Amino acid sequence: MKELLDHRGRPRVVVTGIGMIGPLGHTADESWDALINGRSGIGTITQFDTHRIPVTIAGEVKAFNPKEYMDFKDARRMSRASQLAVAAASMALSDAGLAHGLPNPERTGTLIGTGVGGFEWADNNMVKLRSQGYKRVSPFAMPAFLANMSSHQVSLMAGSTGPISTVVAACATGTQSIGEAAEFIRRGIADIVIAGGTEGLIHEASFAGFGRMGGLTANYNDDPARASRPFDKKREGFVVSEGSGVLILERLDHAVTRNVPIYAEFGGHASSSDAYHMAAQDPNAAGAIRAMRWALEDANVTLDQVDYINAHGTSTQMNDLTETMAIKTLFGKRAYKIPISSNKSLMGHMMGATGTVEAIFSIYAINNSIIPATYNYENPDPACDLDYVPNAPRTANVDTVLSNSFGLGGQNACLVMKKLQGEFEK
Repeated sequence: MKELLDHRGRPRVVVTGIGMIGPLGHTADESWDALINGRSGIGTITQFDTHRIPVTIAGEVKAFNPKEYMDFKDARRMSRASQLAVAAASMALSDAGLAHGLPNPERTGTLIGTGVGGFEWADNNMVKLRSQGYKRVSPFAMPAFLANMSSHQVSLMAGSTGPISTVVAACATGTQSIGEAAEFIRRGIADIVIAGGTEGLIHEASFAGFGRMGGLTANYNDDPARASRPFDKKREGFVVSEGSGVLILERLDHAVTRNVPIYAEFGGHASSSDAYHMAAQDPNAAGAIRAMRWALEDANVTLDQVDYINAHGTSTQMNDLTETMAIKTLFGKRAYKIPISSNKSLMGHMMGATGTVEAIFSIYAINNSIIPATYNYENPDPACDLDYVPNAPRTANVDTVLSNSFGLGGQNACLVMKKLQGEFEK
């Protein structure tokens, strides 16, 4: 049937399950409620002693108990990133009506991305080797550290034996993971894909590294809820956080046959490289512009059809300025009419997970007709002069969302999520 294919003759892809765990809550619903009601997930670090570093705040997953989602013996052999991914994936599978088994495991793919993976396993076992000797190194150290282990652990939990992959693209990971997972379905090699991103990077060494780069704000240790302030003139840096977001992507006709609720349609995606600098963005924003333009073209969406932009909005001077420039360059005068907001103002930067989580919040915006706010926006920046939906959510009709992610290494990724129209509308 023609309506089951997109404008390029590819199978249409929809979202039938959502799972999330992060600083704002242990479920997607909890997290959305916190986001809309302005409850910050950023607080004082509890996972390590912070006396050696100047930054003492992060967006931690509070009271996380892996035993609620997996066998304790299995959890002990996983990195925190993998534990969080399994938790989010189990929720997404249940939400999609797949908790008790997959229709066809060989036609179910898995793609869980991460920025770093099991960093803590590598660091802890290097310390053991140097201080206690070879025999104190865990035999699980290398497998737990590898970036592809989150995909493996989710595949093992779900019993999915179809195509599997891992995206490692710094801050763009979660967004690119969803896009690449959708390609499994578009290419005809999967009916369902468990897709998302994860990160468990609340670790002393990572904070030291980001701090030495000048990326973190160190002046809000006593007021963590106000630390992340995207697009605000007095923004100083991002706040590291952790968590995982997972979507169940499904071929439209397959979802209709299963008679399951459909949250939204995956419209399109794109990635691009700045080819400029390992940490600094192209000051002309050319890579970001290309990724946004190509994603809209892939989705067959015009500039006038974008109702909301879920910004990368990290709260760093460079990123927020460059992203604003990219939006103004691509959209022209219409840039001033599009609501734009950054979820990181309350949840911090979840690194490899952040793009998937922002895609989830984009879907919630579509289904609830609410645009989340950019909180802590107190001091307008003349160079960042767009509509950032300051400090309070806004009721609006949202059919099409552009979600941006721009990462270290000049890796840019963008997604388009759309309300499913016509006879298949939820």
